[in-house]
Parts: sequence; C-alpha cells; structure tokens
Amino acid sequence: MTESESVDVVVVGGGPAGATAATDLARAGHRVMLLERGGRIKPCGGAIPPVAMTEFDLPESILVARIRSARMFSPSDRRVDMPIEGGYVGMVDRESFDPWLRQRAQEAGARVCTGTYQRLERQGDGVTVIYKDADGQERQVHGRVVVGADGANSQVARHEVAGADRIPQVAAYHEIINAPAADSGAEYDPQRCDVYYRGSLSPDFYAWVFPHGDKVSVGVGSAHKGFSLKGAVDELKRSAGLDGCEVIRREGAPLPLYPMKRWDNGRDVLLAGDAAGVVAPSSGEGIYYALLGGRLAAGAVEAFLATGDAKALRQARKRFMKAHGQVFWILGIMQRFWYSSDKRRERFVAICRDKDVQELTWQAYMYKKLVRAKPMAHMRIFFKDMGHLLGLSRV
Repeated sequence: MTESESVDVVVVGGGPAGATAATDLARAGHRVMLLERGGRIKPCGGAIPPVAMTEFDLPESILVARIRSARMFSPSDRRVDMPIEGGYVGMVDRESFDPWLRQRAQEAGARVCTGTYQRLERQGDGVTVIYKDADGQERQVHGRVVVGADGANSQVARHEVAGADRIPQVAAYHEIINAPAADSGAEYDPQRCDVYYRGSLSPDFYAWVFPHGDKVSVGVGSAHKGFSLKGAVDELKRSAGLDGCEVIRREGAPLPLYPMKRWDNGRDVLLAGDAAGVVAPSSGEGIYYALLGGRLAAGAVEAFLATGDAKALRQARKRFMKAHGQVFWILGIMQRFWYSSDKRRERFVAICRDKDVQELTWQAYMYKKLVRAKPMAHMRIFFKDMGHLLGLSRV
C-alpha cells in the first residue's frame, strides 16, 4: 500500500450528491478528495425541476430536453394529459450530467480520483479511506471526515451506519434508445413525459417514456422479486411503438424509497444522496434531492470541521426532513395505496384529470414546496379524493 495522503474531507461517490458536496466544500477552502468509481451510468429518467437550475447554478446547456406536459396512462389505457402552464421540466442524461458535476468540483479545487472504495480504518485522529485505483493497486487517503455518497447499496453506509442494509428499495431498469422518427406512428412526443400505471408493466410502481433529446429513456421500477423488468420494458416499447428503435445502452440499479433514520455515525462519517435514502416515494425522483443532500452534507461537514463536534453532522438530516419530510411521508402513503392494484391505479389516473390537482402537483414539483396559498383548491381536492376512495366518483 502506498503512503497515505491527507485532506480535510474524503467524498466517496461522484454522483449529484457527492459532486455537489465536494464542490461546496472546495469552494469554502477545504482540501477535498472526490473518489469516483467510474465506468457506470445510473439508470435515471433524468427529470430536473426548475428550482434545481437556480438553486444549484445549473446552465441551460446541460439539459437535453424541455418537457411541457405529462401524459398518464391507466390500466385500461385511459389517457390524461397534464400540461405545465408557464414553465417546463428539464431533462438530463446522466452519461453527461454526472461528469459535468465532477468537472465543476475539480474546477472548484477538489481532487477527483478514480478508484473503488474498500474500507475505513482509524488510527489516532481522523479516518483513513482505503481504495483501489484504476490499476487495482490499494491506496489510502486520510481525512478528518468522510461523506458517503456511493449510492443505494452504499458500502460506506453499510460499514458505518446502523440500518443501512434494511432500506426498502425499488429495482429500476431502463434502456436508452434512439428517438423515433416524427412519422413513425409511435406514441411519443419529444416535449412530453409518458407515465404508465399498469400492473403488467409494474405491480407496485410505474413505467415511463422520457425524452432525452435525440434519445429516449424507457424504463420501469418494481420491488417485486422475480418480476421481469426487462420483459416489462420490452412490452412497453411494443405498446408505445418504440420497439423498432435502436438500443444505445441498458442500465439497472436499486432505488431507495425512504430516508434513513440516521445519516451519520456519530463520529466522522456522514451520508448523502441515495446512500441516505433520499429518493422520493411514489415518483422515484432523486436528482434534486441528491443535489440538496450534497449541499446539506457540505454545510454540516463545515460546521464539524470548525468545531470538532460530531453532533454537527446531524444537521444535514434535520434540515432535509424539516424541509421535505412531510412531502416524503405523503408520497409514501400515495405509493402504498394507489399503486397496490389496477383498480386503484385506474382511479388514481382519473384523479389526475382534475385541473386543481394538476396545478398544485406541478407547483409542488417545480418549486419543491407544498402549495398553501389556495385553501379552496385543497378543499375541493380533498372531497374529490374522498369520492374516489369511497368509490362514489366515476372513473
């Protein structure tokens, strides 16, 4: 093993959470190593809400598409269009988006290193990260604190934070295909996201067709073991008229669905992004929450470096849950109830026809806040939902 180098912070994982944490810490003047495994692209629909563009200073050039509406498909093939009034949802391709974030971290002063995390060791002050470089040689780097941003199956989390091996997960799989020609007859619009709520495509989640410019992400998620994700994607491509499109790449990975009860080890490790479980239930949205998790992790680490008090690491989760815990709780209930059968999926899609539901849904999604300014709209939605729950409303 080579002689250890020393930094203030080691960030394990170079996705949106890790790269954002590394950027913020490096800009604050700290010595940062960002350890990225490389050679892997996360399966991801790629949606970015407008608030993320401003909060995290993302350039318009990073977007591969701008979405102006969504179309929901019910089990009976009922179609509900949800236009975005006065705005759009951006789309990114993780193949180019993640490297751009790592490049920004490097330009901020972080050292970006390709390597595979192995374990942590402690001797005296701080913590040593053992990793293997691109040649398979074992190396080490010493820091005062480690940020574990190495994904849903985070090894840092499993080694350091209790309960990390028990987070509920959805298996996600998608194929990136060439976009169909305009005259192909496919069920496709380059400015529309299509979301399919059908038990045949996913018994407990949903399937999607998301535009990526000249490419398309066609994917599905499910927590049911034995369910064929690839078979579901093949069925979806046939149903949408996309089965003749060339497949560019195939990717699969787990998605955590609930934030962990604790994100730090009480000593010198803090989790961020998927490693902390911050993917929204029901929607599976993760990019915005990963970016935010990385920023909150950086703030907590800064406080720890300034005071030496490990309690400062708890700030990241407290701040995240204060801002978004209620939304995650509501989305979790929605997923468990509405995705449990095709009968309920049919009613869920029917609810989405309502203009009040559409307006409040888009406002909450695009700006990441529960909309409280329209109490009468909330009241109308409540009574309509009760009608659907009790079977009194027509589907």
